Amino acid sequence: QLAESGGMLVQSGGSLRLSCAASGLTLADYAIGWFRQAPGKEREGVSCVSRDDASTYYRDSVKGRFTISRDNAKNTMYLQMDSLRSEDTGVYFCAVGTIATMGPGNNPMIRDLKVWGLGTQVTVSS
Repeated sequence: QLAESGGMLVQSGGSLRLSCAASGLTLADYAIGWFRQAPGKEREGVSCVSRDDASTYYRDSVKGRFTISRDNAKNTMYLQMDSLRSEDTGVYFCAVGTIATMGPGNNPMIRDLKVWGLGTQVTVSS
């Protein structure tokens, strides 16, 4: 299972760090990623990283502002979000799978997804 935390209401320009704690699985065995879904929109990839951490992918709108990472000792992944904008508002989900890659439209994705978290709400006020 995956459990996200850290989402909250924040002002535009602020920062948040989302956490995703894994149980019953070992994060080091998987490609990991963060996704988000804004109201009325489809879920989109935010950032993904390969199992060996050699390849990292970000959607264009978050490059330079968001950083994905994992702590294998804590079996937890993170998404550091800086310079937040109102368009970053949405429910953020973590997920693990086999292969991290960049999909159509520069959309980070994970192939052969195994597990999704339930999500955490991020609201950025302008």
